[in-house]
Amino acid sequence: MTHERTAMNDAGSLSSEDVADILRGRIRDGELRAGDHMPTQAELEREFGVRRGAVRRALGHLKAEGLLTDVTRGAPPRVAGQLPSPRATDGQAPQQTAAGLGPRILAAFDAPDVRIDAVCLTAESLALALAEPLQRIRSGRLVPRSVKVRILLPGRHLELAFPRPADEAGDVRPVHERWLDLRNVQGASLRHNLLALRSTRDLDVEVTFRALPFTPPVKVYLLNGTEALFAYYTVTRRTEEIDGRSVELFDVLGSDSTLFPFTAAGGVQGDAFVAESARWFDSLWNTVASELHLDR
Repeated sequence: MTHERTAMNDAGSLSSEDVADILRGRIRDGELRAGDHMPTQAELEREFGVRRGAVRRALGHLKAEGLLTDVTRGAPPRVAGQLPSPRATDGQAPQQTAAGLGPRILAAFDAPDVRIDAVCLTAESLALALAEPLQRIRSGRLVPRSVKVRILLPGRHLELAFPRPADEAGDVRPVHERWLDLRNVQGASLRHNLLALRSTRDLDVEVTFRALPFTPPVKVYLLNGTEALFAYYTVTRRTEEIDGRSVELFDVLGSDSTLFPFTAAGGVQGDAFVAESARWFDSLWNTVASELHLDR
């Protein structure tokens, strides 16, 4: 690993995903143990020959996967006391989406033919969770034959239940535009990164979006027809800076939603939940959902 890292430094080709991958390996291999402080951002910047922003993004990826805690500007983060296991599903306790989704998506890419169906408000959490498996495919450590992704998102002209101004007389337009920008940017980035595998690794890749005529009250991820991850969108009231002014919103924080895992090998209840979730997704996809273009 050290030799490979040095070679990449000499080539000047390290990305934030590369840095995250190397640090992730040190954690998984026990070189960095639970409770240990990570090196400072300045030390990582010098070691990997990257800019500070790349180091911050790398640490953000590891925090989203539940590998780091206390990612602050004041002190180096620590390695999490209990690391998530990508293989552990049966009886797994619910986790925040930011910690639980990444390991489950990574485990799904062990299959030769990967299939992911998702219902969500934006594709932000899914795009983050796909970062590691896509990096491993690019480096040749994962070699699926095909990747098929279907994503259901709210339609652009929909009057959303959330996010929306808490004040009934508030201007909905800037709030809606901010959500639409996020939906389009995250969705387009996810699609671009997946479709790039066609040329870089010669994979059979399909990415399709469709628009829902309602605001989904839950997020659901279906993985390879054998696993369903389910989370409620819990609505909260919070303040956001939009167009230079503070706006009170009814909104949800998707990355903080508690994700409940169900597997087809998890007994009668798990089998039934996965099967019914797949039928529910297909019923939306084939009936009320319509064509979606990620543009303005």
